[in-house]
Amino acid sequence: MKFEISSLKEFDYHEEVIFFSDKKSGLRAFIAIHNTALGPATGGTRYQHYHSEQEALEDALRLSKSMTYKCALAQVPFGGGKAVITSDPTQNKRLILKTFAKKINLFNGHFTTGEDVGLDQKDIELMQSASPFINGRPGLAGDLSPWAALGVFAAIQSALKFRFNSATIKNRSFAIKGVGKVGMELCKLLYKVGGIITVTDVDANRLKLLNKMFPKIKTVPPRDIHKQKVDVFSPCALNGDLNSGMIAKLRCKIVCGAANNQLASPEMAEILNKLRIIYIPDYIANAGGLINAVAELRKEGYDRNWVKTRVSKIGSTVKNILALSKKQKKSPLVIANLLAEKVIQKRHA
Repeated sequence: MKFEISSLKEFDYHEEVIFFSDKKSGLRAFIAIHNTALGPATGGTRYQHYHSEQEALEDALRLSKSMTYKCALAQVPFGGGKAVITSDPTQNKRLILKTFAKKINLFNGHFTTGEDVGLDQKDIELMQSASPFINGRPGLAGDLSPWAALGVFAAIQSALKFRFNSATIKNRSFAIKGVGKVGMELCKLLYKVGGIITVTDVDANRLKLLNKMFPKIKTVPPRDIHKQKVDVFSPCALNGDLNSGMIAKLRCKIVCGAANNQLASPEMAEILNKLRIIYIPDYIANAGGLINAVAELRKEGYDRNWVKTRVSKIGSTVKNILALSKKQKKSPLVIANLLAEKVIQKRHA
């Protein structure tokens, strides 16, 4: 593993980038801390296969920057960080996670982490047995996905109001790519109020389960989900999906989902804007999970009502961003980035 971190395009003057390895467990992980102007860094731990350690590092750098902006616009006193562990099916996951959790103790609260792609509640509870700096405790924040989905739901309502002058979900159409934990929760919310839903997922069993729960939901192969003629396309799978090829085939009015780093590159936001497709920046829409996680870290202690109030404000944030986007003739992503940077710079001053 030989490369200059500062030469990577994903590097944005990150404060700290740490590589952890442990021969006994097989742990190989990166932690990227982007900016702590607003407070200690926080961000989930992603456990997945990467083609190279450089790819894993690039993911950590990208995601940690998004976390900084997410914290800024969610108005929580934390900075952006992210951890990625390179998974290997031949190794002992439990041992790797417990070893990694012990490494988190070295930060002594300067970086806290929790659930992300590749981890579930049982994994988090295992990590919590080795570290007090793992968010998402049973009985407190717990599973973050319902809150993440609720934030996406609020963002969708604001986007519908802006585009159609009505936030009503009933009889509006949605294409959801990925029905994992957050995608499934979003399906439930939309279905409950009369949304017309088409979904896809790489897991056929998950789709069968969804059809049993919600018989009116339509399923299509993953290659066709973005081609559906719908009001809202909602990416809720892995990152980097929205490239120029996919965007050219979109038949929606709004893109708003739970996946992190949905755009293949920032330039994709400009393409969407020129096509008059409203793109809600992912770090705005999916901030509900973050808000719920950091509620555990408040001096006042975890308060469900505080979480609910903060998550509901995501809709107001989207409303403001879209109004400024129209007024300034800039994409919602550019506006959101500018607003986040303004919050951070104000704290630096």
